[in-house]
Amino acid sequence: MFSSSQEEHCAPSKDPVKYGELVVLGYNGSLPNGDRGRRKSRFALLKRTKANGVKPSTVHILNTPQDSKVVNCKGQHSISYTLSRHQTVVVEYSHDKDTDMFQIGRSTENPIDFVVTDTVAGGQDGEETQITQSTISRFACRVVCERSPPYTARIYAAGFDSSKNIFLGEKAAKWKNPDGHMDGLTTNGVLVMHPKGGFMEESKPGVWREISVCGDVYTLRETRSAQTPGKLVENESNVLQDGSLVDLCGATLLWRTAEGLFHTPTQKHLEALRQEINAARPQCPVGLNTLAFPSMQRSRALSSLEDKQPWVYLACGHVHGYHNWGHRSEREPNTQRECPMCRVVGPYVPLWLGCEPAFYVDTGAPTHAFVPCGHVCSEKSVKYWSEIPLPHGTHAFHAACPFCATQLGPSQGWSKLIFQGPVD
Repeated sequence: MFSSSQEEHCAPSKDPVKYGELVVLGYNGSLPNGDRGRRKSRFALLKRTKANGVKPSTVHILNTPQDSKVVNCKGQHSISYTLSRHQTVVVEYSHDKDTDMFQIGRSTENPIDFVVTDTVAGGQDGEETQITQSTISRFACRVVCERSPPYTARIYAAGFDSSKNIFLGEKAAKWKNPDGHMDGLTTNGVLVMHPKGGFMEESKPGVWREISVCGDVYTLRETRSAQTPGKLVENESNVLQDGSLVDLCGATLLWRTAEGLFHTPTQKHLEALRQEINAARPQCPVGLNTLAFPSMQRSRALSSLEDKQPWVYLACGHVHGYHNWGHRSEREPNTQRECPMCRVVGPYVPLWLGCEPAFYVDTGAPTHAFVPCGHVCSEKSVKYWSEIPLPHGTHAFHAACPFCATQLGPSQGWSKLIFQGPVD
């Protein structure tokens, strides 16, 4: 169906191997003010020219701060576990020629490959909302990919800082495992959910787990930053699958494998679907004026509304043009309005196309809208995301629109669109 543009993903070339991509939920194809450098809405993990992975090697038990300085000045990567004011365990990491490491976090320092900041639900009006106190760690997590097929990707909590160190202080959750190796959790934790059955409509949500600094899997703590860890889950791993979700307490990332991306729609395909809808000349059943979805670029930026912009009564799905009955303004979101077609009362919002292909579970036509935001994508995609509980704040979970992070309606998170064709 979309083979003509598959070269966007997988054309034979000398390009480096793509391990996969991390896509931030809540953005419709780009950040509100555009992607800039390492700060963007999606990040491709490509095979590095030279391996930069590391693996545990020597363990030191230190009793004085001077001992710690001696170890750290070697210039090797290390993880420090402070047990008390008088004792620290330092695990040195040596070069691993078989893996590539990618680091994610809020910091803009050089060790961070992908800079992620807090996602504000619905905050796509062209202005980047300033977060006064971020809950995302400066060095939040690291993804380690094997350089040989099948290019397995594993996730670990915490990232190495500019001194090549991960430091778990006295108050951090940490412990010694039965086999003797140290491990711990970051302050707000790194949560992961692997969907059951891959990334497709038939998939079911998995269970949210917490990933430790050494990559073990644990049940969730009683609260997000509690000092007592959950229970070890021995039959689960930190290997990322297509559709795995990674929550950094302030932003949630979707992992798409290279194979998974091959089956997603391309930008060209989404544009063709937009043009196909507009070519059918849907009409407002009241004003009888022709409606048209804005360009992908305007949809990404949520630009000012256009005259032909489709609007929908979310309670029933009837699509209209905008009409002001004399008592509402365009700036009033989610007002209760009565549909002139069926008299059902509910929110009346503009429709915007979902422009981030990675969030689609299939290549179907955009026939359904998320409630209450009005982002439009395929039926299978809205049904998939409406079933996925996403972490919210430090303790809650709820389903949200992947294109803007708006919490979905409690009774039904989506609405089937009813278009009226041209009368002539």
